[in-house]
Amino acid sequence: MARTSSSTGLLTDHYELTMLEAALRSGAAGRRCVFEAFARRLPDGRRYGVVAGSGRFLEALQSFRFGEAEIEDLRARHVVDEATCDWLTGYRFSGDISGYAEGEVYFPGSPVLVVESTFAEGVVLETLVLSILNHDTAIASAASRMTAAAGDRPCIEMGSRRTHEEAAVAAARAAYIAGFSTTSNLEAGRRYGVPTAGTAAHAFTLVHDTEREAFEAQVASLGPGTTLLVDTYDVTEGVRTAVDVAGTSLGAVRLDSGDLLEQARQVRDQLDGLGATGTRIVVTSDLDEYAIAALASAPVDAYGVGTQLVTGSGAPTASMVYKLVSRSDDHGVMQPVEKRSASKTSVGGRKWALRRRSPDGVAEAEVVGIEERPTDDGDDRALMVDLVRDGQVLSPSDLAAARERHLASRAELPASALRLQRGDVAIPTVFEDRATP
Repeated sequence: MARTSSSTGLLTDHYELTMLEAALRSGAAGRRCVFEAFARRLPDGRRYGVVAGSGRFLEALQSFRFGEAEIEDLRARHVVDEATCDWLTGYRFSGDISGYAEGEVYFPGSPVLVVESTFAEGVVLETLVLSILNHDTAIASAASRMTAAAGDRPCIEMGSRRTHEEAAVAAARAAYIAGFSTTSNLEAGRRYGVPTAGTAAHAFTLVHDTEREAFEAQVASLGPGTTLLVDTYDVTEGVRTAVDVAGTSLGAVRLDSGDLLEQARQVRDQLDGLGATGTRIVVTSDLDEYAIAALASAPVDAYGVGTQLVTGSGAPTASMVYKLVSRSDDHGVMQPVEKRSASKTSVGGRKWALRRRSPDGVAEAEVVGIEERPTDDGDDRALMVDLVRDGQVLSPSDLAAARERHLASRAELPASALRLQRGDVAIPTVFEDRATP
């Protein structure tokens, strides 16, 4: 029978622990090392990405322990030897972690997360880092494109039924960082404080004998400021009934099918003609950033987005990797190391990054210094912050700050970054004194 545990220690890959075992035997486990999480490229045609998930990673790091249940399981399945089990029993990350703060935009080669520790302490974190960052960053990156296309109109996250139950919670959190206003997911509200919203589905209308009875029940329960779903049967009749039941103070109507552009225009005219000039129009139905952009001229007040958001709008992973970029030699001196295999190269050395900006504050390049901090020419902005020092998480996740950071970070990009047409990344990544990977 499956057992549950509060530990995140086994949310990892088998080979991380076999590497640990072999490194303990060879003596390499104690070498000082620097690991780096970065993306070699953005999803095809994307111009920028958005960092999300580091807050969730820091939470998971504090639970990355190997208690009796985890050690018993490793022994029973003969995953590693007894000496490795003994080492894992006392595992506590004691190193340093820095990286891009949540909500920050990133580009190919950006040192999104840097882990400085012994080889043993750092290597076992690879899967934990990547599984969280790859998912949450993919969602936030898609969400940012959607909120940029929506402009001042709010976006509602409603994709819980289209993904794994825990992925749904993480997706709601990531989308909120990138500008979504609310989520339908109650656990995201409880766990992270993301505002929640929701009213009724078609099933609510269909369980009643008539559409009018359904609307009357909803208004009686939630008040006239509620949102009524008007496309279960006939939209024109649904709007007429909705206003008749709720009055001209009806909060909103929702459209979930058909030609949303044309329907929104017709419904706006109908609502205005009925005197419900303040009633908003909310549209849903498999929206993505392209559909949202196509509705820019429509009299739409809010967008509900589900499937396309929680699947990254065609890019369900950020394709980040976690590579060893520096290690100590036999004399304790740190030496850069890098992978050189075809199409999967990495740049060796500990990294720092800043965003080079023009005098008027427009981003021009991602400048990454190797083994030393890049030079600020006076208009630049440092990108990396300390997240963990000597094993201690420095500050809890702050979603409000992450939302503000994202808006500011996206706003400093050149205007071309917000184009939805396929194109190159918005700004180049420049490695000081090294070639771009």
